[in-house]
Amino acid sequence: MKTLLNIIWLVFGGLWLALGYFLAGIICCLLIVTIPWGIASFRIAAYTLWPFGRMVVDKPGGTGVFPLLGNVIWLVVAGIWIAIGHVVTAFAMAVTIIGIPLAIANLKLIPVSLMPLGKQIVPTNSPFVTAYR
Repeated sequence: MKTLLNIIWLVFGGLWLALGYFLAGIICCLLIVTIPWGIASFRIAAYTLWPFGRMVVDKPGGTGVFPLLGNVIWLVVAGIWIAIGHVVTAFAMAVTIIGIPLAIANLKLIPVSLMPLGKQIVPTNSPFVTAYR
């Protein structure tokens, strides 16, 4: 079931979202100061390609001063706008019955798009994991 949902997700929006995050990662890595956000963008792009059956958790030891400061900067500069885009896209996907799981996956991307530093993506047993630990 996870594979089927991931393929549908990839066709109906996941590929474009992943390409957007990948492009943002390249731009952030070109600017030397923003490399941590570039790496986080690549991690989110990989998560965006195949979101069902995976979830975001805090990295062990990833809750320090620098990740917090970086997340605050990210939130102000880009995070809030990306989150708004995910909410709008999730609403558009939820209009159809087939799109409801895709909308859930889109909403699942909001926490990591708001605060990407100090997080990691781990596999789960359920395709609809929404808990953010």
